[in-house]
Order: sequence, then structure tokens, then C-alpha cells
Amino acid sequence: MNSSVAEIFSVVLLLAVLACAVMRPFGWPEAVVAVPAAGVVVATGAIPLAHVREEAERLGPVIGFLAAVLVLAQLCDDEGLFHTCGAWMARTAAGRPRRLLAQVFAAASVITAVLSLDATVVLLTPVVFATAARLGARPKPHVYACTHLSNTASLLLPVSNLTNLLAFAASGLSFTRFAALMALPWLVAITAEYVVFRRFFATELDAGARASPVAVPGELPVFALVTVVCTLAGFVLTSAVGVDPVWAALAGAVVLAARALARRRTTPAALVRATAPSFLAFVLALGVVVRAVVDNGLASGLGHLIPTGTGLWALLGTAALAAVLANVINNLPAVLVLLPLTAPAGPGAVLAVLLGVNIGPNLTYAGSLATLLWRRIVREHDTAVELGEFTRLGVLTVPAALGLSVVALWTSLTLIGG
Repeated sequence: MNSSVAEIFSVVLLLAVLACAVMRPFGWPEAVVAVPAAGVVVATGAIPLAHVREEAERLGPVIGFLAAVLVLAQLCDDEGLFHTCGAWMARTAAGRPRRLLAQVFAAASVITAVLSLDATVVLLTPVVFATAARLGARPKPHVYACTHLSNTASLLLPVSNLTNLLAFAASGLSFTRFAALMALPWLVAITAEYVVFRRFFATELDAGARASPVAVPGELPVFALVTVVCTLAGFVLTSAVGVDPVWAALAGAVVLAARALARRRTTPAALVRATAPSFLAFVLALGVVVRAVVDNGLASGLGHLIPTGTGLWALLGTAALAAVLANVINNLPAVLVLLPLTAPAGPGAVLAVLLGVNIGPNLTYAGSLATLLWRRIVREHDTAVELGEFTRLGVLTVPAALGLSVVALWTSLTLIGG
């Protein structure tokens, strides 16, 4: 297969994989099309076997880490962590939707950063629905905050997002240095989102609510909290000694799983389901298909568009390109394509890509898989998600959050150094 035919063939397969992930016909999981597509690009020679092995070796630790974090988040939910969070928000909001919005922003930001964006979308969103209903508040501002923050608030730690894990591996930074460089962009982006949300949803937030006399929190899940804190400390320690952080995540998941199994609060089958095996297969297959597209011409085409250097304007251009690409082909393929092209410029360019692929997806439904999953959860709660409204909110939040966070990143790189 010549290069031009291979390029067209690979692009068509990538578009088919993404279309299936977005629309999920007949309720199929994302892997139903992605895995055969990966097999086809290998069988037809569109990607050499050596490159398949390279991609598997690169994504293997990332996929293992993702599986461990998914189990950790599910077990925290089983321990009652998210229920306790919802009860706290309902009790302290005291019938004030604006205060509830601030609490949702705080809770979603911390949960996304520590337990990954999947925990915010899958586990916190239903809790926010229930909390808003308990208070008689209009749910839309608070529920929209969950999807926006599952993307924007995932900037802080390497463990917050699958894209972060990939960028972390490419950046050459330690865990603590990554967090130090991203702390200011994280805070700036969340603040920008909050300011826009307050104005955009002013009517819903001014509608009022009632105090909830039934918002009694359960027992604080101390064991789960301590395990999560120790796991975070493990991330720092493993990074310092050069050990892959997947082992710290695995240790935290094993501790909570052993306790849950001993108390018969879960089963081995439930733990396997919590790892989302079909999604993990999708990530690996998608990586192979994207690598085929990159090998057959996309890399050289995008290489001419990526700004050189790590000055402020170069960082802004890189982040903008990443945001556009994320909305065209989804943020996971976008980061897989852009990281090899930007890594030689240093960690500043890699982190600029991360800003683009994490904040940019708030502009469209197809920008990230988390947003697609959030949309299905919202529909299950009989709440309408209008494309026009979602896009208008994205148009207001994405440029502000992305531009200001890039300036914050440039400031961090100037003060701390890459």
C-alpha cells in the first residue's frame, strides 16, 4: 500500500472510529469499531508491526494507570464519599443556588484533579442532580459545571486525565514539577469558567431554592479519604525515585478493594467491570489507528502549523491549534498526534498542547469522550441539553479560559522554569 492510499485509508478508519464513539449506534461500546479498525491498519500494512509495538509500550502503563484510578474512584463511591459530598453541599448551600454553584465548582475541581475526570462525570453528576432537586434549585448551571470542570479542572495533576498521563510521559517532568507548573493555569482557568457561569446562568441562579432539612450527611468515609491521600503521596514518591506512578495507583486500588471484598461490599466481577475493559481496549486501538494516520502524512502536515519556540505567542498558537484539533477529531487523538511533534521543543510546548486539548473540548459535544458520556447521563435524568446553548456557553468560556491559562503557563515557566 503506497503512502497516499495508506493515508486516506487510515483517515477514513479514524473517522469511523470517532463517529462510533460519538454516536454509539445500537448502544455499542467504543471498542466495537476501534479494535477491528486497528486490526485492519495492521493487516493492510498501513502501520508497521514495530510501530504497533512502540505504541503498545507507550500506552501500556497509561492504560494500566487509568484502570487503577477507575477502580479507586468506584470504590470511593461505594464507601459513600460522593454521597457525603452531596449532603454537605445541600446542607451548607442553605437554599442559595449561587452558593451551590460555588460548592459544585470546588467539589468538581478537587474530584477531577485527584480522582480523574471520569469520577466527576460518572459519579458526581448524579449527586449534583439529586442535590439540586433536594434544594428545589434549577439543575442546569450546576450540571453544566460538571462537564466543563471535568475538562478544565483536569489540568492540575498528571493523574487527572488520560491526556495528562500521555503529556506527563512526553514532558520529562517530575510529578511535583508538573503540578507546580500547572497550578496557576488550573486556578486561572477555573476562575474564568466560574465568572462566565455566574453571568450566563444568572436567571437560573436568581430563581431561588429552599433550604433542605433532610440533607443529613452520612458517616465521613475516613478510610477512603486516607487511602486517597496516601495514594497521592505515593504519586509524588514514585515520581521522585523514578518509578512509574501506576504502582502507586494500583496500591491504593488494592487497599480499598481488599477492604471492600472483606466486607462483601463488592465482588471480583464488579472490580473488573470498574476497570471499563472495553474502554481500555478502545484507547489502545485508537492509539494504533492514530499512529497509522500520523505515519502516513498527518505529522508532516501539522508540523508546518506548530509554532516554534516557547515564547508567549508560540504557546498561544500551540494551545489554539490543539483546541481546534480536539474539536475536529476529539481530544484523545489530538494529543496522540501533537505530542510527538511538540515534545522536542520542551515541556512548555507539551503543556500548551495539554491546555488546548483539556479546555478546548468545552466548545463542542465531540471535543472529549467525557462530554459525550455526560450528555448521556443528563438525558437519563430527563434534562434537555440544547446544542445551541452548549455551544454559546463554550464560545464564552473556552477563549477566555484558554487565553488566560496560557498566559498563566508562560508566567509559571518564566518563574519556575521548564
